[in-house]
Amino acid sequence: MLRIGLFLLTNLAVMLLVGVIFNLLGIQGILDANGVNLNLPGLLLMCAIFGIGGALISLLLSKTIARMTTRTQVIDKPQTADERWLVETVRELSQKAGIGMPDVGIFPMPQANAFATGWNRNSALVAVSAGLLQRFNRDEARAVIGHEIGHVANGDMITLALIQGVVNTFVMFFARLVGFFVDRVLLRNEQGLGIGYFITSIIMDMVFGVFAMMIVAWFSRRREYRADAAGAHLASPDAMIAALARIKAESEAGREEPLPSNMKAFGIYGNSMAALLASHPPLEDRILALQNSAHR
Repeated sequence: MLRIGLFLLTNLAVMLLVGVIFNLLGIQGILDANGVNLNLPGLLLMCAIFGIGGALISLLLSKTIARMTTRTQVIDKPQTADERWLVETVRELSQKAGIGMPDVGIFPMPQANAFATGWNRNSALVAVSAGLLQRFNRDEARAVIGHEIGHVANGDMITLALIQGVVNTFVMFFARLVGFFVDRVLLRNEQGLGIGYFITSIIMDMVFGVFAMMIVAWFSRRREYRADAAGAHLASPDAMIAALARIKAESEAGREEPLPSNMKAFGIYGNSMAALLASHPPLEDRILALQNSAHR
């Protein structure tokens, strides 16, 4: 909650700063002079409510959404040797990382993958695929679990959701600002909101949205290196490197199957046709980073 509070205060400060800059530049006066009857502070506040509010709601529902989209079965009472090992390993590494015991689950994917999610570092969900449990040895699986617990301990789910909320806010704000300008200044519409406003806003939502995705993806790639380091610390550097190397080999053999789109950023690996939109760095770069760290 402290992290959320500090982040919201930071966002409020950013919005106030944007408002001051607009006033200093006289943007409100320019809009008024051109017949654009637009309340910039009010528009920014409305966009913040929808942008940040939507991200926080998604965060609060993240465990439920993750279970539904991946068909994860949470382990209440371990029934098999694999389930008992998984629960005990999550408990051990969680205690070592200083977080509360997460819910533990398995999802029915034959490919090797895992994810962590949850709005609170002491009330998270850590799940691994059936394929990972079947094919990875215990040290490799333990490192992958350590990576996911690293995400939880670092508060990555909260940070990424709030960053998404901030960029959503400014995407909505600037898209509608351009829409108002086109509608009132270029098309000279003087009654309400015309078709120019709606079409322009939709187009600019998509254009600005691509740049917003790049910003979020950049933050996501940075946190993957931190989670890899956490996995190396909680398990061992050699085990973390071996786990990533095995995932890379399976990916090259065509055995990969990414998580659902809403969960890609929270998995152990991801892919994208465009490097700037990738939620995860290339596996070879992550392996090299761990090797360089181990040799220091």
